[in-house]
Amino acid sequence: MSAWNFMDYASKGNLLEGVRRESDEMFGLASDPSSWTAPTGAGHWQVRDVFGHLLDTTETYFVGFDAAHGQGEPPGLVPLTDMHEFADKGALEFRSLDREEALDRLHSDLDRMMKIEEGLSEEDWGGLQVPHKYMGPLPAFFYPVFQLVDYSVHSWDIRQGSGSPHALEARSADLLVPLCFVLWSATASVGPDTTPMQVGIRITSGENAGDERIDVGPDGLTTSPGNVDDLPAWIEFDPASFVLTAYGRINAGTIHGDRELAQRFLAGFFRI
Repeated sequence: MSAWNFMDYASKGNLLEGVRRESDEMFGLASDPSSWTAPTGAGHWQVRDVFGHLLDTTETYFVGFDAAHGQGEPPGLVPLTDMHEFADKGALEFRSLDREEALDRLHSDLDRMMKIEEGLSEEDWGGLQVPHKYMGPLPAFFYPVFQLVDYSVHSWDIRQGSGSPHALEARSADLLVPLCFVLWSATASVGPDTTPMQVGIRITSGENAGDERIDVGPDGLTTSPGNVDDLPAWIEFDPASFVLTAYGRINAGTIHGDRELAQRFLAGFFRI
């Protein structure tokens, strides 16, 4: 399954193909000029703000990669708990661009980012530490999977705003499953008063199907593979429902065992 785990260099082809596929989809969703100020499923953002967010994000990645190669300073570090505020501000700043200018600029940014990622060697994949605006130094393998989030989840946001029936594409959802466990580890709302709990997650299908045991306590959230049937509560997800739940787009999942415990677990994260 290494070709479906973003931490493994064997996943590079799948990830870059996914970014190309999902970015083509997103640009297609903005092909009608009348859609530019349409609502989305991302709070108060309009379609133009989704594109502004990708401009803000991608251009910050360039700063990080330059710094990783000794060229300039890293982006200023912002606590992950404040990401929603800074990401919103960054997205809205690009409202000054007209539609064609914003699309052309993001096309250029995407091409530049793809060239950077295509050029990553196997050694670079896990060995090159690239400073991230919200998470500090991260292995380079995080950046293509972050781009896949940017284009797949935010395309979902645009389609959600249209009111039309839609869903996540299977390959994209499969690739994002491992990242969602990392996301939960980084965004768990824990502290000295956190009551320890143990729950399980079962991904029912796809390339990353399987069980994951999750321990939550005052020091954080940890995950480990293992059967979940003996736990007091476990939750089943298909890949897309898991991704959209982890990223706060929907409430989904099938709870087995202690429903109150499972719901307390699901409520224990801050949103980014």
